[in-house]
Amino acid sequence: MDKWDHRFMEMTRLVASWSSCMQPGRNIGAVIVKDKRVMTTGYNGAPAGMKTCKERGECLRRKLNIPSGTRAEVCYAIHAEQNAVIQAAKLGVSIQGATLYCTHQPCSVCARILANAGIVRVVYEQGYPDDFTLEIFRETGVLLEQYHHGDKPQDSPSAQINK
Repeated sequence: MDKWDHRFMEMTRLVASWSSCMQPGRNIGAVIVKDKRVMTTGYNGAPAGMKTCKERGECLRRKLNIPSGTRAEVCYAIHAEQNAVIQAAKLGVSIQGATLYCTHQPCSVCARILANAGIVRVVYEQGYPDDFTLEIFRETGVLLEQYHHGDKPQDSPSAQINK
C-alpha cells in the first residue's frame, strides 16, 4: 500500500461516521477513487426521504432476530458501496477503472454491483464472512486487497489477496 491508499482509507472512516446504522461495528464508509481523485462516497443508511434506524429508535433486523450476513433485503439501509455507485450514476460520473476503498469487505451483492460498474480494485480494512465475494472478485478479475491500519504507508505495491 502507498500513501494514497492510506489517505483514502482514512477518508472511509470519516464517511463511515455519517452512517445511520445502530449496530456496533456496522458503520461502513466507501470512497470511489480514479486517478487519485475522489469520484463519490457512500455510507450505509436509509434511502433519501426515509427514516433511518436511529430516527426510528430501533434496528429492524434486531427486532426480527435476523442473523448478520443473512436476508440483507430486510433492512432499511443501503450498503455504503451501493450508495457510492448510485451517487456516481446519479451525478453522471464514470467509475470505470476506479478503485473502491471501504471500511469493510463488500458482501457478495455489492461485489456483483462493483464488478459490473467497472471497479477494478477494492481495498478494505475489516473482513466480512462471505467467501462468495472472494469467488466473484476472483472470477471477474477485480483485485481485492486488505489494508492493515498499523502498516506504515509505502510506495511499493501490496500483496494481493486474490491470486
